[in-house]
Amino acid sequence: MNAGTKLHRQVHPSWVQEGRVTSLAFKPTPKDGDCLSVYDGDQIDAEAAWQHYVETLSLESIGVLAVTVSECEALELTVTPDPDPFPEHVCIDFCGLTKGQIEKKAKILNSKAHSRGWQYSP
Repeated sequence: MNAGTKLHRQVHPSWVQEGRVTSLAFKPTPKDGDCLSVYDGDQIDAEAAWQHYVETLSLESIGVLAVTVSECEALELTVTPDPDPFPEHVCIDFCGLTKGQIEKKAKILNSKAHSRGWQYSP
């Protein structure tokens, strides 16, 4: 990965309100251990990431948005390969942040991703 690598994020249908993806798409949940799961765009394109998520993992996604490594690093969020669940898996680390800090950074990432537009939508 490099600064420009796109990090593909799956969007669950419940994260869309009034036709717009909410910042929940970029906010890790407690079950995630403050790690936001994304796909390494250098290893897999958005469509293949969506297919893996929906078909192989049997999870719901209405499409793929993306942020870059540099956008995460600008927010002091560490991006780390985590190939344990699958080879292309990457973690955006929100550990040690307060709830307010997590929400603020999630909103910024969501805005960046929204500006970039859908990377894949079936």
